[in-house]
Amino acid sequence: MAVPKSTPPASHGSGNLPGKDGGQDAIQLLEMARNDIDAVLKELGSQPDGLSEAEVDSRRKQAGTNEVAREKPQSALMRLLSNIKNPLVLLLMALGVLSFLTGDQRATVVIFVMVVLGVVLRFFQESRADNAARKLQAMVSNTATVVRGGKDAEVSLKLLVPGDIIRLAAGDMVPADVRVLSAKDLFLNQSALTGEALPVEKKAAPAGADIQNPLELPNICFLGSNVESGSATAVVVRTGDRTYFGSLAASIAGQRQPTSFDKGVNKFTWLMIRFIAVMVPAVFLINGLSKHDWLEAFLFAMAVAVGLTPEMLPMIVTVNLSKGALAMARKKVIVKRLNAIQNFGAMDVLCTDKTGTLTQGKIVLEKHLDAHGDPSEKVLHFGYLNSYHHTGLKNLLDEAILDHEELEERLKAKEKYRKIDEIPFDFVRRRMSVVVEDETGLNTLICKGAVDEVMSKCTRVELPGGEVVPVQPEHDTARQKIAGGLNGQGFRVIALAYKQMPGSSDEPVYSVKDESDLILLGFLAFLDPPKDTATEALKRLKSLHVDVKVLTGDNEIITAYICKEVGMPVEHLLLGSQIESMSETDLAAAAGATSVFARLAPAHKERIIRALQSQGHVLGFLGDGINDAPALKAADVGISVDSAVDIAKESSDIILLENNLLVLEQGVMEGRRVFGNIVKYIKMAASSNFGNMFSVVGASAFLPFLPMLPIQVLTNNLLYDFSQTTIPTDEVDEEWLVKPRQWTINQILRFILFIGPISSIFDYATFFLMLYVFDCWQNPALFHTGWFMESIFTQTLIIHVIRTNKIPFFESRASWPLIITSVIIVAAGAWLTVSPLADTLGFVPLPPMYWLYLAIMMLGYAVLTQLVKTWFIRRYGE
Repeated sequence: MAVPKSTPPASHGSGNLPGKDGGQDAIQLLEMARNDIDAVLKELGSQPDGLSEAEVDSRRKQAGTNEVAREKPQSALMRLLSNIKNPLVLLLMALGVLSFLTGDQRATVVIFVMVVLGVVLRFFQESRADNAARKLQAMVSNTATVVRGGKDAEVSLKLLVPGDIIRLAAGDMVPADVRVLSAKDLFLNQSALTGEALPVEKKAAPAGADIQNPLELPNICFLGSNVESGSATAVVVRTGDRTYFGSLAASIAGQRQPTSFDKGVNKFTWLMIRFIAVMVPAVFLINGLSKHDWLEAFLFAMAVAVGLTPEMLPMIVTVNLSKGALAMARKKVIVKRLNAIQNFGAMDVLCTDKTGTLTQGKIVLEKHLDAHGDPSEKVLHFGYLNSYHHTGLKNLLDEAILDHEELEERLKAKEKYRKIDEIPFDFVRRRMSVVVEDETGLNTLICKGAVDEVMSKCTRVELPGGEVVPVQPEHDTARQKIAGGLNGQGFRVIALAYKQMPGSSDEPVYSVKDESDLILLGFLAFLDPPKDTATEALKRLKSLHVDVKVLTGDNEIITAYICKEVGMPVEHLLLGSQIESMSETDLAAAAGATSVFARLAPAHKERIIRALQSQGHVLGFLGDGINDAPALKAADVGISVDSAVDIAKESSDIILLENNLLVLEQGVMEGRRVFGNIVKYIKMAASSNFGNMFSVVGASAFLPFLPMLPIQVLTNNLLYDFSQTTIPTDEVDEEWLVKPRQWTINQILRFILFIGPISSIFDYATFFLMLYVFDCWQNPALFHTGWFMESIFTQTLIIHVIRTNKIPFFESRASWPLIITSVIIVAAGAWLTVSPLADTLGFVPLPPMYWLYLAIMMLGYAVLTQLVKTWFIRRYGE
């Protein structure tokens, strides 16, 4: 039978597989799960003794190899191009080319040095991070046991085709999506797919019509899960990209969507482009019409364009992000994508998976209780003896019991107790027993298993004092309630019973009939417990105004219990089945009010992320399973752990090398520090440049000469830019760190319009001073020099006013590198006016009285800017 051909993608939902062909594949998968075995084999064109080699070859040509899509590593050239493909970088390059074409070599060199520094720094930092992150690894073993022509054979995994009959045994990784044909005690661990830590049983019987989520189908095994115990024969239904896992891998391979940070930088860049588009033509026309030298007017307009452009922004951003990445690396955190650092700080909602993130990701024996529900060491001891001595495959519950290694010495398991026999587990009885002999020769049968099945064989019960009494129905009901209460809290509960048999055989002659007249000893309760750091981490994130939401594929009972354990109130809980019927608008409203989501498919997680983003939130997602991959990629910052499955790590922006949730708080703080310093530069550069160019436009209208020579504009801009190169070393006010920060372009525009013109007031005061006090109407060189110095001094001073919301120098002081740089730059500016370069730059010495006037203007500028800044913060916020 031909392999089904591709169909268009379907909408999101629990009944849909992710990626291409999702809806159609899900429908066919549900049909195969509900049909009987003969119908399934007929639909797949298969038979119990497998396919012939000719049929296998034919199908492989249609279906392709059984391999999943992977995100190709970005080549060095493509990485370089992606860093260049930035509106601001492209604008700077365009200005650089125009400067070169007009013969302005100095401007060309300055602009391209800034471009190269920004692009190269980002290129090397991201390359280093990608090399440190682990590559996507194969999720399955290399071979599978396949029935071909009636014979079992080991074939390469990639050679499987739909319709192949395969054998599964304990320890095997499921090599494709398969429908179970026959099974014996088959239990799978599919926590990487669903987030459910406990193994799930798979059977051959047709599924009920009420099951819509493929992951809940009891007879379908998925690629990426593994066999905990038992064995099975199954038929391959989906291979490669059409498997559940393959569809996830295909859906996340490719270009990532722009994040909050990317959008913010682009919006700011376009804001500056609009400023340039208005002011540069105005400067060109005013100077051309008033001075009639159109070439000079054009060169001056080009200098103004460069002066308006914050050309250091790419470098400042990259240096800040790189500094943050290095700080995180010292905390054993790999930052794969630099922008994720800022997104970390801007994050106001953290969505997290439960298993392996809030919880330890492993089953732990939490309680060992007697028949009254009180803690009992004897229950733990007998449970240990049972798990220690049975020879079957140790499941997760056995491993949890055996983790109590201190009991081995206390019980002297190898000496005091000798194993006589065991009665293996089966899924009819749902219990297993071992018989051990102690030093006196007494044989004891210890039985553990499902509560109902064990209790049905108990005629007596041991009370806390050791007294054994007959079972009373009313007391049995109370014990059932104890087990039911534990189940209701999310525990997996098994019962433990025993029987002593004096004078019994030392030979392995025991059988199921000996599991009778047992004494109920108590209960063992298991749970995937919360991490030690989870509660503290959630408290710290809350103090930073980061709202935490839990998104898990596990059931709502266990999820609610874990959330309460880590201090998360479960006021609203939403299930995947409820999300299925919601529109995007309804989901966005519900997601904002809901703190816990359970029984989710991967498509649900991604929908929730998108819904919250549509409400203006910056989303972080923390996950470590296959089912988390789409959400990790959709989030503004995807966070995973080193122990996560490879597809999760590949999809993430940040990887925690130590599975410590407290690092999240440090990451948020680091992100806010980085963004604070980036915003400082933008406010300083944009407002100062705008003020200067505003002054240029006005001066051009009434001066008989250019207000400043093009080379002087570029020198001024270069010195000012260098004065800000040490901003990444600066500290950020503690008040800035207490809440999430996002790009608010309207706020930045408002700041530019209010603060920028303040410099123009003092620029016009300088114009008046130079023209009417120092009589520069016929001395353009002195005018240029005077305005150049006032501009350099006031711009450099204003760095220290704008860098903090407090009173500069008194309540908040800049870092020493920033202070030293500021001093060096103003000294260099003053030196240029009397240096050997003065003639080349068009400078002349300034009168001594000028410096007194300059000091007065600097003081006035600082005071006025501080007053306006304080009013602005009170009126419009930070």
